[in-house]
Amino acid sequence: MGVEFQPRDYNKTGKETSATWPPPLVLGLQPAALVDHVAKVDLSLLSQIPGKPGGSFPVTAAELKCILSEVNTHILSTPDNSSSSKTMAGGSVANTIRGLAAGFGVNCGIIGACGDDEEGRLFRTNMSSYKVDLSRLRLKSGPTAQCVCLVDERGNRTMRPCLSDAVKVKANELKKEDFRGSKWLVVRYAIFNLDIIQAAIQMAKEEGLSVSLDLASFEMVRQFRLPLLQLLESRNIDLCFANEDEAIELLRGEEDAKEDANYEAALEFLSKYCKWAVVTLGSSGCIAKNGKEVVRLPATGKKEAIDATGAGDLFAGGFLYGLMKGLSLEECCKIGSCSGGSVIRSLGGEVTRENWQWMYTQMRNKGLPVPDSANSDS
Repeated sequence: MGVEFQPRDYNKTGKETSATWPPPLVLGLQPAALVDHVAKVDLSLLSQIPGKPGGSFPVTAAELKCILSEVNTHILSTPDNSSSSKTMAGGSVANTIRGLAAGFGVNCGIIGACGDDEEGRLFRTNMSSYKVDLSRLRLKSGPTAQCVCLVDERGNRTMRPCLSDAVKVKANELKKEDFRGSKWLVVRYAIFNLDIIQAAIQMAKEEGLSVSLDLASFEMVRQFRLPLLQLLESRNIDLCFANEDEAIELLRGEEDAKEDANYEAALEFLSKYCKWAVVTLGSSGCIAKNGKEVVRLPATGKKEAIDATGAGDLFAGGFLYGLMKGLSLEECCKIGSCSGGSVIRSLGGEVTRENWQWMYTQMRNKGLPVPDSANSDS
């Protein structure tokens, strides 16, 4: 599966210098490149920063700098002496695309923009090291978005993103050529990127791509439900991922479903608009529907999560891999579960080589087709 990677050359504008490379099979739309600063910290730090513990609360550049300066004095030691802090390319779509490229050997690319700063260079270096095609990533003058991800001793996350001044790709900068020849477009719902998302989906459908949508967060669904419904009702979304909270929040707005809002009813609701609908249930596994077929599976692996960052993103990557291989709904869910289980075993949304090997072992034990990259040391 996947196309063999060959090194690519980029000019100073961030554009690829050769037009001879095959298009990525999977494209991720992440309008603003993002760098994650992930750290395992004690709870006392969470009481000192803006916003309540848990969830995601935007901060200014000055607040971000202050939080980062405090992190080192609150870092927790780990039982296995592994790193308690990491900096890497981040963002839900980037996590999915990087996972597909690194763990499954799928030829992937990303559409977006990054700044001409240190964080922008880090984002490009990190993603290109996993053979992600960056020829559609625009290089712009300005700052790259950043996010502090604080993980407590129970694996719960508190995120503080700094996005307001970050560079990003605009809807009028997208071109049909960006999508030509690819098979899937991966997007994440965000109201502040809605015009870009709509433009990208329209171009993708005109070029024959299937579209995968992640619902992002229950807060986003709650506050901006109507535009999301319109996106679903367009029937341009082929595959939709939601966690339990997002799925129930989507359903609560329906007059005839308010009293019976649950993830099973939400799955049924999503399946009216999408060919594939998936609701992830954390440690309880997942439930998915395609046509009249419904599959429910437990989570893979019993290890307590060190950090849940990227679990849903990596699940999506594994599920997409299964679809591209022509596997059954149940097999897609199993691969998604193995992939999602691999990332929670260490800090951050980037899977380690050791944890990819863990995933391949789980796949073999379940009789699932292991990607060719499982046999490569690269």
